[in-house]
Amino acid sequence: MEFLGSKRMLLVLDNCEQLVDAVAKLVEILLRSCPELRILATSREALAIGGEAVLRVPPLTVPESDRPSSSRSMPRSDAVRLFVERAAAAVPGFELNDSNRAAVAEICRKLDGLPLPIELAAARLRAMSPEQILRRLTDRYELLTGGTRSAPTRQQTLRLCIDWSYELCTTPEQLAWERLAIFAGSFELDAAEEICGFDLSPSGVVDVVTSLLDKSILIREESGPVVRFRMLETLRGFGAEKAQESGRYRDLRVRHRDWYRRLAEDANTQWIGDRQLEWFQRIEREQPNLREAMEFCASEDPVIGLTIASALFQFWNSRSLFSEGRYWLDRILDRHSGQPTIERVEALYADSVLAEMQGDLSVAARLVAQALQLAEQTQDSTIDSLAAHAEGLCALFSGDLPKACSRLEASVSAFVDPRDLSLRLEALMSLGIAYEWRGDTDLAISRFEEVHEITRSRGESVLQAYSLWALGVAWWRRGEPRRATEQLERGLRLAQVANDQVGATTCLETLAWIAASDEEPRRAAVLMGAAEVLSRAVGSSSAYLPNLLDYHNDCERRARQALGTKTFEAARHEGNALDLDASVTFALNRQSSDQAGKIPKPSLLTKREHEVAELVARGLTNKAIAAELGISPRTVQGHVEHILTKLGFASRVQIAAWMVEQINEI
Repeated sequence: MEFLGSKRMLLVLDNCEQLVDAVAKLVEILLRSCPELRILATSREALAIGGEAVLRVPPLTVPESDRPSSSRSMPRSDAVRLFVERAAAAVPGFELNDSNRAAVAEICRKLDGLPLPIELAAARLRAMSPEQILRRLTDRYELLTGGTRSAPTRQQTLRLCIDWSYELCTTPEQLAWERLAIFAGSFELDAAEEICGFDLSPSGVVDVVTSLLDKSILIREESGPVVRFRMLETLRGFGAEKAQESGRYRDLRVRHRDWYRRLAEDANTQWIGDRQLEWFQRIEREQPNLREAMEFCASEDPVIGLTIASALFQFWNSRSLFSEGRYWLDRILDRHSGQPTIERVEALYADSVLAEMQGDLSVAARLVAQALQLAEQTQDSTIDSLAAHAEGLCALFSGDLPKACSRLEASVSAFVDPRDLSLRLEALMSLGIAYEWRGDTDLAISRFEEVHEITRSRGESVLQAYSLWALGVAWWRRGEPRRATEQLERGLRLAQVANDQVGATTCLETLAWIAASDEEPRRAAVLMGAAEVLSRAVGSSSAYLPNLLDYHNDCERRARQALGTKTFEAARHEGNALDLDASVTFALNRQSSDQAGKIPKPSLLTKREHEVAELVARGLTNKAIAAELGISPRTVQGHVEHILTKLGFASRVQIAAWMVEQINEI
């Protein structure tokens, strides 16, 4: 103390987690007695004393898994750089090249960018190639041994290092570590409370999660309006192993499966409503956990697996995740008994629609045939209705309009239960399209308007955008391009809000047809190019129904003929370079003269949206509006986005000005 008292210096204390309480007391005494002293302490948890500033040291950066890396760009990754340095020390002359870079990148990703495991893996190059190391990382604790003799014992193997961290935890923290390892990817507090906190109070769960955050076992991540938690895969694997040793692991997997089944079912039930955008984001965040739940179901309980997969159908379809949905539906259907249950028929229906969206009509027909065969084996009216719906859609995609109309009319009549609203709306849309291609435009428009009114009144986005697209096609075929453009632009805005690439693609494609008809060939070519690249990105087509292909081909012929092949291709490539937002900006960059200066009508908004618009006009933030109305900030954000879309505005200022106009008119 006397030595440090008057000195201006930095004191470094390393590995304080071993004696964290004692170190905290010592540091407090030193700082009070030595005013010019600064202390840098390394520890797996904060000292939790006054004046402490905590800087969390994250794992090393790793190459992105969804982007191919060249050997030139990969060394920018800190994890790869460390691996290469240690590899060159272990095997002189080792270099990163095109033959080993993929394996090195995957090793660094699998080891979460943690320095010690990466160093231990690089040391194994004395006996193995990077590819062999990668294959053996399934048992990383067995492989990653052999640190330097001079290193502390706990740093000579990955197992000892993790064991050491585990022993520093209290018994409740160790138990929570084991339980929270059940989550894949990241998780939210409500899931942790229900799945892992069955013998704890809600505050107890919060406390133990906070403790594991403090000890760097969990990582905190902000995702929009919520906080999520993640465990590095290395630590997660250790926790799962401990849970298996204690005999608790299977029970945790069952609890995890059941909680995510309820989540998927809740999302499906509330899909046609003003919380749709919230559900989009929650299901997106929970994709790793939902996959984990379905993986478990594939071997343990295919019936529940089909329930989860069918409930996710709307999400997969709206997010254009056709291949993802088909993978899980096919896999779990193969493991199901094949009995005529509602779960199996729902899954066959969902699987057939996703196959149709990818143009795989022969597979879709086979799936529909299975559904019809099951319907013949039972007297269940719901199964009959689903089978009729699936058969009608298959006929529509195949171009058999009489059969499509007949079967879809039957399914519309059958879907009268409020719980079947989503199916009824889908059947109405499909029936309207069948009527349209049959030449019954009035009937088609009435079906589309019915869908639009129901979805608009409920604040739904995806089917509302789809109905506006269909109305746009119908009005264009009637020879009213301006009215058609108005509907298509509204549908395009909604599809953008919902990040629905298929919905946006269909609107862009149809706007291209109108541009070609209006002798705007360059605009038509750019819009076609934008629609093509968006549809390719999701494994679909910009003209996925057979009748639409004729209009697509005619549009291309007109534009190519007017521009010449070279100019046409240049314009189409310009469209290919646009992402969703840029495509929408291009498409909406003009307004027809009859819309310029026209004030939108208040009737466009629901009662709740009008309330939100009034509060926006008063200058309230989303958080303040949420408190005023007793709803979540995310729901407010969804309402604001709907208001902007419906009114054709780009900012909250425009909403406020519009509200002033309404007041002045009154």
